[in-house]
Amino acid sequence: MKRQKMKTQTYDLEERLLEYSVRIIKIVEQLPNSRTGNHVAGQLLRSGTSPYPNHGEAQAAESPNDFIHKLRISLKELRESQRWLKLSQRIPLITKPELLDNILLETEELIKIFVTSIKTAEKNKRR
Repeated sequence: MKRQKMKTQTYDLEERLLEYSVRIIKIVEQLPNSRTGNHVAGQLLRSGTSPYPNHGEAQAAESPNDFIHKLRISLKELRESQRWLKLSQRIPLITKPELLDNILLETEELIKIFVTSIKTAEKNKRR
């Protein structure tokens, strides 16, 4: 009997955050060229693409406190993005607001990952 290779899914937060930024950019490009659309687009573009480079900053942190600080910035930006996405869906600012459901789920998952990472880093720092 041949052994079957088990497929293991690689967990790569950096790649996930890069893909998240790409998705945010694609959403922003769909927002209307109106006063409201432009305002939300600018805010969402800033907050939605920020977690990716801030995660890179955390990887190069100079101290445990710096690491936690950078993770908190990423978390803050994800929470802000979540609010802009919910607002865009509620108004709605795109023709098919249900298309934002998946990115909202991903945002929630990323928030949970960062909350857990911060708790772990704070716990390890106290040791």
